[in-house]
Amino acid sequence: MTLDLQKLIGRGRRIADDFDRTIISFESPYRLKDLSPVSASDPETQEEGLGEKLFKLRFAQHDEVFNNASMLVQKRYAWRGFPKAHLKKYPNRITILSFHQEQIVGTVTVGYDSEEGMLVDEIYKPEIDALRAQGRKVGELSKLAIDENIGSKQLLASLIHIAYLYGLIHDCTDAIIEIVPRHKAFYERMLGFKQIGEERMNNRVNFPVLLMHLELDYMRQKIEEFGGKGKEAKDRSLYPYFFSARDQQGILARLLREEG
Repeated sequence: MTLDLQKLIGRGRRIADDFDRTIISFESPYRLKDLSPVSASDPETQEEGLGEKLFKLRFAQHDEVFNNASMLVQKRYAWRGFPKAHLKKYPNRITILSFHQEQIVGTVTVGYDSEEGMLVDEIYKPEIDALRAQGRKVGELSKLAIDENIGSKQLLASLIHIAYLYGLIHDCTDAIIEIVPRHKAFYERMLGFKQIGEERMNNRVNFPVLLMHLELDYMRQKIEEFGGKGKEAKDRSLYPYFFSARDQQGILARLLREEG
């Protein structure tokens, strides 16, 4: 069954948000596993036989998992000279984790617009209000961290790809992210983000930041064109290391518990 992404936008978000098992597991270079619901007769421990390159993507729910993910974020932030940052549960945020041998090696948090607003509203509310006035539904990326001993383009791409799918499930049309100025070129070159907010001091991290913006339709086009091609692609962005458009259908079905 081929899934129409546009028809699935906003559908089944509660199912996706409540899902607490492995979303998918893959080897790097990836070979997808676990695209159908896990049964009691097929425990996840059997997947470890695939080898040391196996990664699993999961949705964080439990306090212990949040604490472990916070440790990774703090470690990476400290390495960059940033103040400590803690992951916390909020009704309008979802944290996605990547595991390697049951250790958290990557994390990203996706925030959705709501009556409470988003973190970015603290210093970039005029810019976000301008998008809202255009009828755009904004999703926010934050707390992105990758273990320096495991990190790879594919690991980073997999986290952002799942964040993109959660954005679709929650009706998002646009993504925004606050970054430190020296990372601007990376987000422009590797993902196609564009700066829409001038440099300002972020008091939460006591560091100057920029506001970057990306229309999710641009990401959709890039995934369809380059996703899954890896080094074979002539494109030097991060998109060849996303899952392929075909695999994306299976992942989205997994998130929504569709069968096909």
